[in-house]
Amino acid sequence: MAKISTRSTTDLVIHIGIVLGLLAVLFLGFFFVYLPFTTHHGQTITVPDLSRMNTSELEDFLNDHDLRYEVSDSTYVAGAEPLTVVSQYPKPGFKVKAGRKLYITITTENPPMIPMPKLVDQTYVSAQYALASNGLQMGKLKYIPDLAQGTVLQQLFNGKEILPGTRIAKGSKIDIVVGDGLGNTMFAVPDVVGKPRDEAEMTIRGSNLQVGTILPVEDPEKEVGTVVRQNPAARPGATIRVGDVIDLWVVGPVENDDTQ
Repeated sequence: MAKISTRSTTDLVIHIGIVLGLLAVLFLGFFFVYLPFTTHHGQTITVPDLSRMNTSELEDFLNDHDLRYEVSDSTYVAGAEPLTVVSQYPKPGFKVKAGRKLYITITTENPPMIPMPKLVDQTYVSAQYALASNGLQMGKLKYIPDLAQGTVLQQLFNGKEILPGTRIAKGSKIDIVVGDGLGNTMFAVPDVVGKPRDEAEMTIRGSNLQVGTILPVEDPEKEVGTVVRQNPAARPGATIRVGDVIDLWVVGPVENDDTQ
């Protein structure tokens, strides 16, 4: 092995300089040649948009872009093709280093089972919100005669009533039956002809009916304000449903009450 001559101060300084020079070359080579080569220093890639891409084609696609991926989560999306990307991180357009791993969320093949919410006795608007917040869809809407206007009376799945808490696939369509504000109880038409207008209106409202249009007529033999005609008329056998309207013809000038 060659020995370093240190017989003089000059030789020692020269050799120390050589050692320091070699260390400097190694230091600069490591940080400015080796590391940039192994870490692709300064090289960035624009993250592509992976949305709606199937996992079967992801690996080859990302290999071509010098990127990798990992499935971080899965979710069910009604109507979406199974095993497709619905979200990713980093987002499309971000600049990343080559070899960066992208984290994706994909759609599941089978919808999860969730408990059916209670819609009955809620308003139609509240039922819509409850369905959407639970990942269910609004199906058919049917109105039936009932005094509970705008209130859900039944909740149906596949034509059959479904009870709250029943496990059902997320994304299912739920049909609802809503009251139209008109009861289905039929009864005889009240006869208000010959009564003063205020008494006739009180009788109509007391029967859970509505006062319709008030029309003026001339009849010198009747006192002003007397009801001389109504529609529908109170004929024998005539019936009316709760919530229906009765129009009145009243003697003399009349004013319709806009608050009715």
